[in-house]
Amino acid sequence: MHVLIINGSPRVKQYSNTDKILEKFTMGLCENGTTLEQYEISDKKQWEDIRGAYYKNSNILIALPLYVECIPGLLMEFLETLQPKNDGTRIAFILQSGFAEGVQLRCGEAYLEKLAGYLGCEYAGTLVKGDNFSIRFFEGDMRDRVTGPYLEMGREYAANAGFDTEKCKAFTGAEILPAPVRLLLRVVFRTIGRTMFTRIARGWGCTKPLDYRPYQ
Repeated sequence: MHVLIINGSPRVKQYSNTDKILEKFTMGLCENGTTLEQYEISDKKQWEDIRGAYYKNSNILIALPLYVECIPGLLMEFLETLQPKNDGTRIAFILQSGFAEGVQLRCGEAYLEKLAGYLGCEYAGTLVKGDNFSIRFFEGDMRDRVTGPYLEMGREYAANAGFDTEKCKAFTGAEILPAPVRLLLRVVFRTIGRTMFTRIARGWGCTKPLDYRPYQ
């Protein structure tokens, strides 16, 4: 099997959590002979090549981050340049986000199922997983702990040409976190989390506090 993989993140590879996920996923995907070609939506110079690969390939996988319960605008801009295929092509998606609960991604998942139809493709499922916000801030073993499970999901896709398996459905994790966990996370985000985000903001050159509201 040969797979066209499209990284639908608007971020360049260096800063893309989706790219880090695909690094592990494709390792599992290619273990037993599956081949792939991968392109980045963030590089508009690749768009013509992506379109050509889209019309040529019958197994397509689009990996993307969830942005405010929808797909990134840059990916939408690209998709609007495509014509429906209607030739039996199968299309699957990897949907990832910083939100930890599966329920936060279900609206996006429902849209992607409809998107497959809009593109004239057979829907091959969506791999849904949250809690990925910190990937690009980690290195080595810490990053592997977050992205490592995608290795097995690459194997699952290679074996089934999609994500319609019980393993893939269970991969999401908790649909809604238990109340004590939600309470604990609220405390963590208001203390340790706030300190971490402030440090990151300063590293990006921000001089105002996180709750600065100049137009209030």
